[in-house]
Amino acid sequence: MSDKSRQLVTILVCGSIILTLAMGIRHGLGLFLLPVTTEFGWNRGAFSFALAIQNLLWGITQPFTGMIADRYGAPKSIIAGALFYATGLALMTASSSPLLFSLSAGVLIGLALSCCTFSVISGVIGRNFPAHKRSQALGISAAAGSFGQFLMVPFEQTLIDGIGWSNALLLLAALACLIIPLAMGLRETPAAASTRQQSVPQALREAFASPSFWLLTSGYFVCGFQVVFIGVHLPSFLRDRGLSAGIAVTALALIGLFNVFGTYAAGQLGARYTKKYLLAGIYALRSVVIVIFLLLPITPLSVYIFAAAIGFLWLSTVPLTSGIVAHIFGVRYLSMLLGSVFFSHQMGSFCGVWLGGYLYDKTGSYDVVWMIAIALGVFAALINWPIREQPVARLAPAPAG
Repeated sequence: MSDKSRQLVTILVCGSIILTLAMGIRHGLGLFLLPVTTEFGWNRGAFSFALAIQNLLWGITQPFTGMIADRYGAPKSIIAGALFYATGLALMTASSSPLLFSLSAGVLIGLALSCCTFSVISGVIGRNFPAHKRSQALGISAAAGSFGQFLMVPFEQTLIDGIGWSNALLLLAALACLIIPLAMGLRETPAAASTRQQSVPQALREAFASPSFWLLTSGYFVCGFQVVFIGVHLPSFLRDRGLSAGIAVTALALIGLFNVFGTYAAGQLGARYTKKYLLAGIYALRSVVIVIFLLLPITPLSVYIFAAAIGFLWLSTVPLTSGIVAHIFGVRYLSMLLGSVFFSHQMGSFCGVWLGGYLYDKTGSYDVVWMIAIALGVFAALINWPIREQPVARLAPAPAG
């Protein structure tokens, strides 16, 4: 194996494990909703608001952490994220008021996720893998984040049941520290990290002047709304319907398991077919799956089928969205531009998780939020269709002769 091939394998393996840990821990935070609110006597809106702050801050800071990773190297950003993560998880155990909980679970973990998840990892992968292998590599790394959900959600529920929610968070904080040594595997060669064709302001102006960038960004809002609403509130929705916590945990694990297959498949298909049409199909299918789920009786079997179907579509948008941004604008400032698109995703996440708790407290059910999720899926399918999936003029090959 050549040195270059060895470097690519190291980047992909370390990046994938980082995503497994970071996204896996995050996906299980919804399991803490009932034990935390029960112990402190809060309503669901207080817990949901903290996670909404987490998602919002994750999105707001993502372009800046992406810029730092592009300029100074991803390891610095990732190590900072690991430290924020461990501190936030540990402080959640001492956050006895909604304000303190919003600072620990919201602000600190939001910063952590901004520093060490998809935009930063995908930027390194996108810069180092050749164009014909980029979509597949992005699909593998996204699948690793999905595997984290499958692996960590049952593990976190076991911890909560066995040692209590507070001790469970402390153990998760220790696991987050494993990200620190893995970050060193994402060091880049000078050629990949430092080649400049334009400045940061020029890159931002170029992207923000593109209608396709705004269409892609608007669709990503819907992705965030749907997956975070379902990920955080599905366990409580199922408990309200009389199903056990074990069924909810199995459902979240199935989402993670089938998400592995879905993201990997999306990466493979994105290398062969037009990515925008694949994205439109994913968003449309999400709405169809939700409609069927709500129309059928809520039983363990219907929950598991829903989890498998929605899981296959869960993060399959990530390699396709990342691939479109890289194809249109190049890879020099890929982490920053992905962070800018991801900001919209996290605005959707904020709305999905917060509205889930707020409207539940107001109406006593999640029905209105489910309807919003369905409508937004149709909107995203339509808005991805006119994206112009071609490189900007700066990257267009010079005419022959």
